[in-house]
Amino acid sequence: MGDISGIRVSAAIDNKEYIIETGKLANQAHGSVWVQSGDTVVLVTAVTQPLDREIDFMPLTVEYQEMSYASGRIPGSYFKREIGRPSEREILVSRLIDRPLRPLFPDGFRQEVQIIATVLSADPNCDPDVLAVNGASCALHLSQIPFLGPIGCVRVAYVDGNFVINPSSVELEYSKMDLVVAGTKDAVVMVEGSCNFVSEELVVEAIEFAHKHIHAFVELQEDLRNKAGKPKIEVEEKREDIELLDAIEEVGYKILSDALRIPTKVDRKMALKQAQEEIIGKIEQRYASNEELFKEKLKHLPGYIKKVESKIVREWIKNGHPRIDGRKLTDIRNIDIEIGLLPRAHGSALFARGETKALGVVTLGSSHDEQHIETLTGDFSKRFMVHYNFPPYCVGEAKKLRGPSRREIGHGALAEKSLTPILPSPEEFPFTIRLVSEIMESNGSSSMATVCAGSLALMDAGIPVKSHVAGVAMGLIKEDDEFFILTDILGDEDHLGDMDFKVAGNREGITGIQLDIKITGISKDILIRALKQAREARFFILDKMESVISKPREQLSEYAPKIEVIEVTPDRIKDIIGPSGKNIKAIVKETGATVDIEDNGKITIFAPDKESLDKTIEKIMFYDQKPELGKTYNGKIKLLKDFGAIVEILPGVNGLVHISQLDIGRINNIYKSFSPGQEIKVKVIEIEEGTGKIKLSRKAVLLDEQKRGGHIDQRSSKRPLNRDRGFRTSSGYSKKR
Repeated sequence: MGDISGIRVSAAIDNKEYIIETGKLANQAHGSVWVQSGDTVVLVTAVTQPLDREIDFMPLTVEYQEMSYASGRIPGSYFKREIGRPSEREILVSRLIDRPLRPLFPDGFRQEVQIIATVLSADPNCDPDVLAVNGASCALHLSQIPFLGPIGCVRVAYVDGNFVINPSSVELEYSKMDLVVAGTKDAVVMVEGSCNFVSEELVVEAIEFAHKHIHAFVELQEDLRNKAGKPKIEVEEKREDIELLDAIEEVGYKILSDALRIPTKVDRKMALKQAQEEIIGKIEQRYASNEELFKEKLKHLPGYIKKVESKIVREWIKNGHPRIDGRKLTDIRNIDIEIGLLPRAHGSALFARGETKALGVVTLGSSHDEQHIETLTGDFSKRFMVHYNFPPYCVGEAKKLRGPSRREIGHGALAEKSLTPILPSPEEFPFTIRLVSEIMESNGSSSMATVCAGSLALMDAGIPVKSHVAGVAMGLIKEDDEFFILTDILGDEDHLGDMDFKVAGNREGITGIQLDIKITGISKDILIRALKQAREARFFILDKMESVISKPREQLSEYAPKIEVIEVTPDRIKDIIGPSGKNIKAIVKETGATVDIEDNGKITIFAPDKESLDKTIEKIMFYDQKPELGKTYNGKIKLLKDFGAIVEILPGVNGLVHISQLDIGRINNIYKSFSPGQEIKVKVIEIEEGTGKIKLSRKAVLLDEQKRGGHIDQRSSKRPLNRDRGFRTSSGYSKKR
């Protein structure tokens, strides 16, 4: 009781120390580990419990949470605590943990499993996400939960021609790739990441390099299990009902084959549903004499029918027959493209590949529209955002519209990684860019359709991107030692196959990659073949895209914000802003523009139209004027002295009007004739060299007006002059009354 000692293992991997400890925290969880590298600490727990109902899948939930105290911060929310919906970052890391683990539970295990990873301490130079994946594997491995792991997970970077394992944040800034690779001792099970136009060969090398270091993380977990592991729950080997399976094949093979040969998704789905009903009816006739036995077998019939469907499709591939929709292994579905279809959007494109259609819509905004994000390592802003929406109608379903799902956030993040390398720098193009992908129809690889539609929409918007980026999803059918790579997979081929491998890039190289498998791992040969086919497919798709639009439009949309960058004297910034922002707030309110001011005098103006832009520039430049010799200004008296008046002629620019230059005649009492705050017209009559001191004259203005025969207003104020000589009339001076 009260024991806080634990069992610890550690290892130096690529010159960094990694510690895994169990027995100190969360001991009532079925598996719990403290994983540490540097000052980053992640606690990962695994718990299982029996289900109160019979289901045909294993419910696995993964939650990753970053606690603000881990980096010495107080949450910015109203309640000052971590509450509500997980952040986008937390959702993405939860998916990163989930995806390599999910295929590694034995078939037949049907208990609920929950994994919770909590970041307790955050070191800016050690990302907790990879530690969390290793911790989740180790917690499962130590527990009684049956698990076909362990797996190891590493991040690999490529800096100055060298691979780096689990790079620091600084190393990652200079890296050409950011790949997260997970695998068992024998094979790779997951790849996720972004690249800066790297070759397929370099990606394969990086994955191989990562896999060598994965071995060390697996051995570390094995070492801890030998010291603190629990006996595993025995999973009864699932015995197939061979009799029932044979009966389904006998009565339903032809029916299912005919249904699976229907090329369109909706019709095929309807035909398969009818085929299932017909097969169940025929099986029921076989067991007409034993109703109880049929009821028992009916529970498993839909699952067995799916098995036969999978067997049919896999046999077609293995025997060299056409795929579901009649294509060969390397064929790509028909591609159709339309750009500029939304009149008011700043850029838009519809990309259709077979029955998958993505509508990409680009909106441009100012720097005020950037997404501001709080993280454990500090706050940052995003100027490029990709949002992926998967409405229920795109697959013919009726569901409530809710916030984006984890899948939608993940697909958007992958497209964002894939497109970011082609974007211009903020100096070249200072707009904030939002790309929304609306999936109109879905039948396989809508995330890669998003990449294609997004690339087209960016060019349609006139954003100076470097090139197009295209993406394609590859599938796998593996039977014993034979394997077959499928290009541009359908939804059914994804469900019935063994791999979903998404690759995006341009002609120079890869920009985004994501690999998920449903078997226990894939070999190097499979990886190389899949990347080669993906490259060929990518080039084919790029040809189609370039035939529609090969370079960005020369002009932005007339509805896009107008932008201009101006330079002012840095000393004038305080005047432009004004006390408590008074001046700039007034300008923004009047013109409707957005103004970004930098300390070096650079001012970026975003305006809804040209009229607003010109008006904003004029008002800002008013504060940056320099006095010109001989020019007349409407000034304001700031201070009165016996010898004259200090007058402000421009914001922050003052000059002296000597008492002899205040009027045509002599002024006996300056304080009775003028007052602070009074507006008067003055002319610049001298600017001293070196000092820049300005001498002004009201008298010169009055004499100029007199010469022109105009009205001479000697007071320029509501206050009477009260001179001994008399009072002023429109024609001059009258005698004293």
